[in-house]
Amino acid sequence: MSDPAVTLPSYDLFDPEVLRDPMPLLREIRAESPVCLLPQLGAYLVTRHADVVSLLKDKRLTTGNLSQGLNRLSQAEQDELIPLRTSMALWMGHTNEEDHVRFQQLLKRYFTPATVNGLRPRIRELTGELLDAVAPRGRMDVVADLAYPLPANVIAEMLGMPTSHREQLQAWSRDIMAVFRLADIDLLRMSQRSVLEMQDYLRGLVQQRRDEPRDDLLSVFVAAEREGLVNEDEIVANCVLLLFAGHETTANLIANGLALLFDNPDQFALLKSDPALTPGAVEEMLRCGGPASTVVRVSTEPVEVGGVEFPAGTQFYLAMVAGNHDPEVFEDPERFDIRRKPNRHTAFGLGSFYCLGAALARTETDECFRVLLERCPDIRPDYDTPDRISIPPLGQRLVTLNVRF
Repeated sequence: MSDPAVTLPSYDLFDPEVLRDPMPLLREIRAESPVCLLPQLGAYLVTRHADVVSLLKDKRLTTGNLSQGLNRLSQAEQDELIPLRTSMALWMGHTNEEDHVRFQQLLKRYFTPATVNGLRPRIRELTGELLDAVAPRGRMDVVADLAYPLPANVIAEMLGMPTSHREQLQAWSRDIMAVFRLADIDLLRMSQRSVLEMQDYLRGLVQQRRDEPRDDLLSVFVAAEREGLVNEDEIVANCVLLLFAGHETTANLIANGLALLFDNPDQFALLKSDPALTPGAVEEMLRCGGPASTVVRVSTEPVEVGGVEFPAGTQFYLAMVAGNHDPEVFEDPERFDIRRKPNRHTAFGLGSFYCLGAALARTETDECFRVLLERCPDIRPDYDTPDRISIPPLGQRLVTLNVRF
């Protein structure tokens, strides 16, 4: 078997132009090579929709361990971050498949379709409260004033967090997101500090639920602990994960979705004229501006991709952002079309590691846009260009999204 690193083309995803806008390069790669080498990452990039779908479903691949980013640090820095690595090793979706399935089955006791759908009135109410707070000004930063606090409040309520602690939880969550940045030791130190502080806080709440169970997700975890299905360290680590992942992804979806509507005024007008199109609009937001541009998978056995054989232990970056614009699957893929059908995007993954919070994210985004456009039909951008930062490789995040209404 020839060495793929020798025979395949390689690309630099850290070029400043690519960081600013990765789509031109992704289109080029997708057209020219099913898989290519990323030498800075010691990994391979997959861009075609069929290959992304195949690898997401392939049980010979497991999720890429977030601690691989830590491995790029010096040994002294790695030793300093052992507590962070220990917590991350317990996060579902970043464990082995058996542990992930165990947590999926546990959480499905709470994340039932009826439970998620039953949250709609409360999501509408929370959205209204956030808009009430900014209405006198006639302007807001959608990121800070709506997109972040809405899902943060929803997941905090589901976990039974006191209202008075919500701002602290959001601050911890923002710090923890640095684990997705590549080997920035200062940011990782900040992440570790916030993880440890949040874990200490959560241990107190776990003990409260042992003494006085409630109708919340934290009590579901504690009940599972009594059954021997999880231990306290797993509960605390995964509550940390749920708190930051449960609102960061939806926050990005809401902010990106509104920016897409601003960029496509014909589709924006269509949505405002017919709120029944909102579910389809959310799906198109997921395809074009979904919260995860890539996922990492590692092969546990030899696999073939695009006619090339790769050994066990190969790391793949699955560029969902590229696959979701593949012209082989999506007609006129660069067009933002809220009536697009079918829309077979992979924004929430597929297979064993499919995002458990997908239904919640869809519901939150759907209700948020219904209330927003009902309350603020004349909402319009108050910026020249969107304020984005790059999150290598291939990721971007809106920092602010200033609007008037």
